[in-house]
Amino acid sequence: MIPDLVILLSWITGLLILASVVGAVLEKRYSPNGESEAIENLTARIRAWWGMAILIGLAFLAGRTGVVILFALCSFAALREFVTLTNARRADHWTLAIGFFVVIPFQYWLIWAGEYGIYSIYIPVYCFLLAPIISALRGETENFLVRVAELQWALMICVFCASHVPALITLEIEGYEGRGVLLIAFLILVVQLSDVLQYVWGKLLGRHKIAPRLSPSKTWEGFVGGVASAVAIGTMLYWITPFTPLQAGVMALVIALMGFFGGLVMSAIKRDRGVKDWGHTIQGHGGFIDRLDSVVFSAPIFFHLTRYWWT
Repeated sequence: MIPDLVILLSWITGLLILASVVGAVLEKRYSPNGESEAIENLTARIRAWWGMAILIGLAFLAGRTGVVILFALCSFAALREFVTLTNARRADHWTLAIGFFVVIPFQYWLIWAGEYGIYSIYIPVYCFLLAPIISALRGETENFLVRVAELQWALMICVFCASHVPALITLEIEGYEGRGVLLIAFLILVVQLSDVLQYVWGKLLGRHKIAPRLSPSKTWEGFVGGVASAVAIGTMLYWITPFTPLQAGVMALVIALMGFFGGLVMSAIKRDRGVKDWGHTIQGHGGFIDRLDSVVFSAPIFFHLTRYWWT
């Protein structure tokens, strides 16, 4: 696994160096004094990508424990962002405290231990039943259904779905033992490059908007170009997966489509709450959920398809 991982990390480093050079040239030529908001945003995103790539690379090299800890921290940060946009009241504080300090650690410990039979139902069954019980015991009935539904959705998106990324490392695939981290790399690369390329194709050729009220930047031209490019990249990355080139292309298509729909759904929530970004933690990218929205929708589908057909 290590040689393949080193090759992949080298490839990603080269891609980031190329992006940095292009960004620097564009900034020097078209925005020397910060005149172009688009170029300044691009360079900020490239700097953030460097930071994220280094963190993920270190986690990959640390193996299962490093990956699980990284995504547990991401879930904690994402849940914090999500909760700030909910109708949670004082009566929900115990429910929230259990979500942050019990649900997240236990879910990720189960994944680290490889307890599929429990972590696959722990949140959508036990936690979904427990959350309204705790809130109900506090006696606050105003907006009760809304509050409980928002907290359940927050746990589903920020913890349950996100935890399926490190869960990929626990899959036992014949002939692919000890290489689960490369499946995570495949998922993240395809979904993130799909996002970027949809944006690029949209800027170059975009004319027809998909959902103007949800995301004005998403166009049909960008969607088709980005997804097609992501499928081509996923097909070329078959060598880091247990898939054939054709299978890798199909899985990349599923990942890209689910990532797109995830971004659309999370944009709808932001518009409903009247905010542009979930947070401002990552320069040029908004908050953690702004980077995870595509990943969390694609991760469970990718995980279960891989588990069903290849384990």
